[in-house]
Amino acid sequence: MTRPTVGITAAVEEVSYGSWKDVSAALSPMSYVRSVLRAGGRPILLVPNPDDADDPSGVLDFLDALIVSGGAGDLDPSLYGQKRHPETGPVNPERDAYELALVAGAVERELPTLGVCRGIEVINVAYGGTLEQHLPDVVGHEKHRKRGTFVDHDVRIAENSLAARATGNVLEAVKSCHHQGIKEVGDGLLATGWAKMDDAVEAVENPKLPFMLGVLWHPEEDERSRLISSLLERRREPGAGSGKSDRF
Repeated sequence: MTRPTVGITAAVEEVSYGSWKDVSAALSPMSYVRSVLRAGGRPILLVPNPDDADDPSGVLDFLDALIVSGGAGDLDPSLYGQKRHPETGPVNPERDAYELALVAGAVERELPTLGVCRGIEVINVAYGGTLEQHLPDVVGHEKHRKRGTFVDHDVRIAENSLAARATGNVLEAVKSCHHQGIKEVGDGLLATGWAKMDDAVEAVENPKLPFMLGVLWHPEEDERSRLISSLLERRREPGAGSGKSDRF
């Protein structure tokens, strides 16, 4: 069987390497690549560009599944009708537009899609939802992140949900590193995962599509996680429909 092609969205960051300092680069942690390879897929990096933001079909037509990755940088709060919070980090309008377009196109194609950390936020905003710009203001603690490492905690998952089927659990041990979260769940999505420690929303999904799931944790950092393997198992089938959601 042909290895499914999995697109992984890339961040755009200023990096230094060799003799070069402060170079703008498109990048993604190798943990995403390795997790797709372990699951039997062919990973390719999707670099933000205005042309594909206007019409992502040329990219999506080549993909069997999509991962909207995490990474530094927050979504522009104006995309969901809010003013900037003092704790909101740098924004990249080009990346925002590109990833929102990919999600909209994935819905139309019923393309299996997994959003990770920032990726769940992209999915939620694409569906008209809003974000908590600084989660500690709401939950009263900083236990969802620790600088330079991941935080281990448990997530409760709704029985019979896509999130439960994809993880194989209704209580999932996860690795997290985020300061934002879900506020209002987007139209057409359901919240199906919550942090055990404070009930913050950790997973949202579209029950009308074969696999449209966002999680606030990082399954690519945990070799025990079944999430990315589950995504590839639901790869787009030949002749998949043009979408079951009227959100777009």
